[in-house]
Amino acid sequence: MMSSHFGRILLLAAGGAIVFAAVAAILLRIIPGPHKQFDYLVIGTLSTFATLATLFVVMITTMSKDPTAFNKRKKE
Repeated sequence: MMSSHFGRILLLAAGGAIVFAAVAAILLRIIPGPHKQFDYLVIGTLSTFATLATLFVVMITTMSKDPTAFNKRKKE
């Protein structure tokens, strides 16, 4: 059976991948073609920035709701 902690990490990773793919797809449509190597560099950079910003916002909101969410001690 999948633990709750592993499920949350998997959900967060899947959400990050979806954000990355969505931003990359939108930027591929917005930036006029034909695309050069620099265009792909910019698209990848902006997609990574959007993904990291999203994960940062999720982390901050999680910590504001439960300050001990990331540093709970394991039960012995």
